[in-house]
Formats: sequence, C-alpha cells, structure tokens
Amino acid sequence: MDYFYGPGRNHLFVPGPVNIPEPVIRAMNRNNEDYRSPAVPAMTKTLLEDVKKIFKTTSGIPFLIPTTGTGAWESALTNTLSPGDRTVSFLIGQFSLLWIDQQQRLGFNVDVVESDWGQGANLDILASKLAEDTAHTIKAVCIVHNETATGVTNNLAKVRKILDDYSHPALFLVDGVSSICALDFRMDEWGVDVALTGSQKALSLPTGMGIVCASPKAIEASKTAKSVRVFFDWKDYLKFYNLGTFWPYTPSIQLLYGLRAALDLLFAEGLENVFERHARLGKATRLAVEAWGLKNCTQKEEWFSDTVTAVVVPPYIDSAEIVRRGWKRYNLSLGLGLNKVAGKVFRIGHLGNLNELQLLGCLAGVEMILKDVGYPVKLGSGVAAACAYLQNNTPLIASRV
Repeated sequence: MDYFYGPGRNHLFVPGPVNIPEPVIRAMNRNNEDYRSPAVPAMTKTLLEDVKKIFKTTSGIPFLIPTTGTGAWESALTNTLSPGDRTVSFLIGQFSLLWIDQQQRLGFNVDVVESDWGQGANLDILASKLAEDTAHTIKAVCIVHNETATGVTNNLAKVRKILDDYSHPALFLVDGVSSICALDFRMDEWGVDVALTGSQKALSLPTGMGIVCASPKAIEASKTAKSVRVFFDWKDYLKFYNLGTFWPYTPSIQLLYGLRAALDLLFAEGLENVFERHARLGKATRLAVEAWGLKNCTQKEEWFSDTVTAVVVPPYIDSAEIVRRGWKRYNLSLGLGLNKVAGKVFRIGHLGNLNELQLLGCLAGVEMILKDVGYPVKLGSGVAAACAYLQNNTPLIASRV
C-alpha cells in the first residue's frame, strides 16, 4: 500500500490474510533474540500448551512451523503416510483441489470425491467407500473444514461418525486453515488425527507460521511413515521438545511474540464468544447479500460459512471488476473468484479480529461498487438488513459489562 497511497485505512475483507490487531503489531515490534537463551524456550513451552486450546485437545502435540498452510499440509501428509498409500479426499473448491494436487505429487493414491463448487463434501460416497474397504486399504481421509473459495463448511462430526460406524482405522486429516479460531473446532471430540491452520487467518497474525496438531495415533503413524521429509519432520521437533529447547532450527522470534499476543486476545474474549461473533458476522453478511437480490455460492444452509461468503453475480457482470473497483475507488479489498468460479463470484471475508461496525463499512462499500458496475442495488438495503440483525443480536463487550 505504500506504493499506492490512499487516505485512511485499507478495508481488508479478503478471507486471509486478515487485519492484524494493534496489540499484536506492537508485540512483534521488537529486536531479534537468541532463541537458545532461556527466554525463548520458556515462552515456547507456554505457547505450545495454549495452542492446544484452540484445537480443543488435551492429548494432541502441536508444531509451530515457519511456513504457510501449504507447508502445514505437507507436514501432515508426509509425517503420517507412505508413498502409494490410498487416501480419500474431497474436491469442493480451489483449496481442496490444491491439497489433492499436493497429495498426488507426493506419490499418494488419491481417491477423489468431487462435488459441484458450492456444495459440501459428499459423505454418502465416503460411507460407501469405507463399507467396501474391508481390507482397510484407505490410510487417510483428508478434508478441508472450510473451503475458502466457495464459503462452504463441512461437518467434521459426521465424518468421524462414519469412520466409527465402519470401525475404520483410517487417519482423519483436516485442513482448518480458515476455520480454527473462528469456527468451533473439537479435535479430541471429533477424533481428528491431524489438524492444521495458518497464522494469517483467524489468528490475525502475519503469514509465516503453519500450526499443526497431531494426535497420539498420528504420532505413532509417523514412526513408520516412509515419505521423505526433512524440514517438516516431526521427529526433529520431538527431539528438541524432549531436550527442553523446542526448536530444531531458527524460529521467527517476532511471530512467536505475535502469537502470544494473539492468543491472549482470543482468550480474553473467550473462544465461545469468538465463535458467536463470527456466527453473527456471517449471518449479517448473508442477510445483506439476500437484500441485494444476489445469491450465495453455497447451495445449502447447512454448509454456510461464518468466515467467508462467496457472492454470485449476474452473468452480465465480471466479479473481478467488482474487486478492482473496490480497491481503486474505495480502498476496499475483497476476494476474487478462483478457478471455476473466476468472474462469477466475489468473496467477503469476515474472520479474525473484526467487529460489527467494520463489517458494516465493508457492506456499504460493496453496495456502492455494485451500483458502479451497473447492478440495480438499492443503496442501504444490505446495510439495513445487517444493521437490523446486528442491533438485535450483538451483546455488550464482555470486558466492559
């Protein structure tokens, strides 16, 4: 933005990277430190314990890896599987597609279950595949909890129930990049074996930290998995965990301090309150879309996402022009439609450290953009619908009661 100055703040409403709260920015504004000093291991130990809380696990082991969500994917796969292993993976949008591509390039035998973009994972097909797999050739079920390209959230509890119904031992691997810290995530209760997220999403940090959490079953699988891994090898982390120094290589000191501040903000608000806030923002956004006379890309209410809404535009409008106009005229950043839905949808991200009035500003900007590109929106219609809902459903700020 320094190269393209615009007055005021940029209104960042892509579904990641998201707004970074001021306390986190201040926490990261510090010099480098010797990560082998007593201070950094002491902080790391508390971070690892607290990170378990965002996954809702007591038995999982977390790894704070200097990478993106893509690296976290690779860590989850290569530590638990061997080349040629059969996986079941659901293709429902761009990011599930990319994870499938990674699985294939790593040499796994991927059984792809594809749905229309805008639909959730077809769990009936999963059930039939598990029923047929009496030899237990399926080694892992891989699913994206929240598909950011289409605004679809999958029901992980149902996946676990299907696995249990057929007493199937396959590992349960979950991409929680755009869900964890925004949507309720229950690693232990749902029997998730590996869950992962990225720092730039609901944690509201800069990009650069992939957080992976592994169940005892996944840790055991890592002892015999034959996939090649070096940088992402959990064994190296566990060695240094046991030594009490925690780091097999140099971490980002600034991101660790940022993570400490980000977790403190989440815990101060209360995780259940965080989930409820995201639910309010998601509902308000969907009411605005409905008031504009536009459709949600997500085809059923059961799949609606509370972190991102993909809005379908009429065929005479290029959704990319909506995104361009927002940035050029109103200093508003919206998400592009990707791959199959390029030009057909634009995305409103409503996750991370975000409140009701910030969202209303975004919705007002979208209305002006829609008017600009020739869509006959009634100005104020979506904002009014969102306002009416939020005014009736927004509680007092917990710390100020």
